[in-house]
Amino acid sequence: MFRILVAVDGSESSDRAVSHLLKKLAWYKDSLEVHLLNVQPSLPAGVAKFVPATQLQDYHREHAESTLASARAILDAAKIPYVTHIGVGEPAHVIAGYAKDKSIDQIVMGTRGLGSVAGVVMGSVTTKVLGLADVPVLLVK
Repeated sequence: MFRILVAVDGSESSDRAVSHLLKKLAWYKDSLEVHLLNVQPSLPAGVAKFVPATQLQDYHREHAESTLASARAILDAAKIPYVTHIGVGEPAHVIAGYAKDKSIDQIVMGTRGLGSVAGVVMGSVTTKVLGLADVPVLLVK
């Protein structure tokens, strides 16, 4: 079983990554296990300590579900099974950590130019994942 993690942030770039994966399914000779991961930013500590943990979890889940909706629709239309996951924290560290914890074989993610020198071609999260990940990262422009 070949495990692929698709990092989803709700952008057009992440939708292109999901669509690209569908186009390249023939690349993968083994059966494929697709994991969609959305990482929600942590709330500032000052805010988080005044909000009950269950409300915080609900907040992150609702925002993540909304963010994952487009990627899920693309895979549902293609009848490709997948598993969704929600992380909270610094995105690059959560993505790389998730890949390691779940024995992911490849990370697929979109790129976004953000205007900085490091982000001209790739977004800062993408750049950080490349440095942190122990598995191949397929970037889709």
